[in-house]
Parts: sequence; C-alpha cells; structure tokens
Amino acid sequence: MHTTKAILTGLLALFAAGTVSAEVTGRLVLYTSQPNADAQQTVDAFTAAHPGVQVEWFREGTTAVMAKLEAEYAAGAPQPDVLLIADSVTMEGLKAQGRLMTHESADIAAYDPATMDPDKFWFSTKLITTGIVYNTAAPMVPASWSDLLKAEAKDQIVMPSPLTSGAATIHMVSLTGHPDLGWAYYEGLAAQGALAQGGNGGVQTAVAGGEKLYGMVVDFLPIRAKAEGAPVEFVFPTEGVSYVTEPVAILSTAQNPEAAKAFVDFLLSREGQELAAAQGYLPAHPDVAPPPGFPPRSEIRLLDFDPARALAEDAQNKLRFTDLFGG
Repeated sequence: MHTTKAILTGLLALFAAGTVSAEVTGRLVLYTSQPNADAQQTVDAFTAAHPGVQVEWFREGTTAVMAKLEAEYAAGAPQPDVLLIADSVTMEGLKAQGRLMTHESADIAAYDPATMDPDKFWFSTKLITTGIVYNTAAPMVPASWSDLLKAEAKDQIVMPSPLTSGAATIHMVSLTGHPDLGWAYYEGLAAQGALAQGGNGGVQTAVAGGEKLYGMVVDFLPIRAKAEGAPVEFVFPTEGVSYVTEPVAILSTAQNPEAAKAFVDFLLSREGQELAAAQGYLPAHPDVAPPPGFPPRSEIRLLDFDPARALAEDAQNKLRFTDLFGG
C-alpha cells in the first residue's frame, strides 16, 4: 500500500513528540512471530514513545518461538519479558502452566471481551480472520462457507492444515463448533476432494495461480495480492469468520515487568492500533479504521471461539481431522 510508509513515518514522529509517557527504562526482551518488517516497525514505534527502553527481539514462527522458550525453561533461564505470537490457544497453554503475569491495569474497555483473556494474562492486538479466497476465473462467487460444498467447487478447494498452521487449527474449531456447520461440514469438504496441507501462503499461491479456484486463507494475503494485481477476491462469509489475534503477554519470569507492561499498553493504545492498520492488518480496537481493502469492522461477523476449550480438545480434534484428510 503506497501510503503505508507515510503513515508509519507520521506515527513515529507523533510518538517521538512525546504523546506517550516515557518513564520506563531498561532492557526489554521480546520474542515474536511477527514478520521481520512488522516487528521492526513495532519496536521502533514503541521505543519512539519510550526512548529509555532498549528492546532486544527474536523473531520466528510461533512453533519455533515456543520451542526456543521451552528449551530455555528446561535450562532454568527463560529470556523474554514479553511474547507477541500468533494465537490465543498457545497463550492459554502458557497461562495454564502458570507462565504468564497478569496486567491488571491494562485498559481493554473498548475491546470486544471475546477477544481478550478475562483474567488479563494475554491481550489481542489485531484480528487476522480466515475467509474464502477465490480466483476471478472461478465459475461461482461464494458468499458462505456452505457454498464450498456446491458442485462447482468439487476438487477445486485448498486449505491450510491444522497440523501445521495455528490459524487453521482455530478455523477448524470455529467452524466445527458452529451449529449450522459442525464436523459434518468438514466431512463434506473431504467428500469434495478438498486438499488440506501446509500453511496459508501455499493456499494463496495455489488460488492466485489457478491451480485451485477456491481456498480458505487469512485475510491480508489475498487482499494485499489483489492490490498488487493478482486475480483473486476475498470473501467474509455470511456465517462469520474465524480469527487469530496475535496476542501479547508478559511472562511471569519477566526481568523488566514495568517495561513489558508499557509495551502491552502501547499495542493496545489507539496509536498502537493505528500502527497495526498501517501495517495492513485489521485492528482489534473496534473504533480504529481498517486498512484499504477491508470492509468496516461492524460488517465483519466473528465466529464464536473458546481458546481454553480448544486447548483441552486439541488432540482429539486433530485426530478427527487426520482421519478425514490424512496427515
């Protein structure tokens, strides 16, 4: 998006001008699954608002981040103060293990309670929804999830696997928990010959290239690709969309909890949410305008999702999925 750089420059100037208090100091260690460019922009914006904090950050996919963290726990030396990773199910696991610190003073009054931990151990920073992408050469324009069960979509569906993608896991749980869809819907997808493998990037590539005509994918990939000329459209289905929220949390072992709280507060602030929008993501804050290509937040219906239940039922859900689609 041609305006992104200008927006980010303006936000950094605003932070540097002292719009956010800069009382916290010291070293802050961040582990994140954000893309490198997004992580750098986030750190730059935070340190512009809090110049007394020196941020050290490590970036990898959520699975790799968690593997590194687990190794550090095993050695008795967890390094990060704060985590900014892909999904709330992972955060629920850390919460259940007593590895997160509550941030009681975090201001989440403006947010949808369904997107936040009620005990304030983790906080959603954006909404990355999963809907339907279709190639503009497709014979049918889908409007609902059930449209993928029509004859026109037979053998033309691709989707990420919950065995490799956290967003796909949440998507599976959300759709199978819907009263009008359930596991019967996934059985129908299997009967349609839907291909389930890999992550969201592969889905986007397959549909944009015409290898498949329909796919389940995270929103920003086709929206950005369309803006760059790819022959794709993205649909927010009428039943609703599943979502991951890139939650942030403070570890109970944080060595600089005050700076960690300031980092959380920054991400939840209007300025932090405007940064997410400038990066091309749907903000979690309902009053911050979405980026170009997205409908108004009020027009996007979110499917119900219970991360604690998803964590408890994870193994049996993935086994059921494997029975339908293979490993």
